[in-house]
Amino acid sequence: MPSLNDLNRADRAAFTAALGHLFEHSPWVAEETWVKRPFVSAEALHAALCAMMRAAPHDRQLALIRAHPDLAGRLARQKKLTAESTREQVSAGLDRLTDAELAEFTRQNDTYQARFGFPFIICARLNAKAAILAAMAARLPNGWPAERDTALAEIEKIAWLRLQDILKD
Repeated sequence: MPSLNDLNRADRAAFTAALGHLFEHSPWVAEETWVKRPFVSAEALHAALCAMMRAAPHDRQLALIRAHPDLAGRLARQKKLTAESTREQVSAGLDRLTDAELAEFTRQNDTYQARFGFPFIICARLNAKAAILAAMAARLPNGWPAERDTALAEIEKIAWLRLQDILKD
C-alpha cells in the first residue's frame, strides 16, 4: 500500500501501476494525472483524477463507462470480474441472488444497455441489491446525456472508495 508521499515521488509507470485500477480497465486516467503531482491530500488526488476523466473526449469517457461490467451479469457468474469489481458486487449482495432476482437483474441490465448503449453503473459498495434494482428502474427514463453524467458521477464514487482501499495513512 503506497502512501500519498510515495505516489507524489513515483515515476509515471509506478504511479499508473498503483492507481490504474481505480477506473475500471482505464489506466489512462492515472497515467495522464501523473503530471499534476504533487497532491496535498487524498481528496486532491481524487479530484485531479476525476478532472482528468471529465476533461477526456466523450468517446474516451464512453469507453470508460463501457469498461464496467453488468451488475450480477455474465462476467460475475463466470468469475471473470476484476478483484475490485468482485468485492464491490459481493458487498452489495449480488453474489447471493435468488433465481428471481437474477432474472430481474438480467432483464434490467438488458433493457438499460439497449436504451443507453452502456452498462448501468452505480457504486455497489454504497447500495444493497434492492436499492440497485430500484435505481435501475428509476434511471431508465433519463435522457442519454443525463445518464452518461450520472454514470461518470458513480465512477467517481467507485474510484474514491478504491483509492481509500489502497492508500496508507
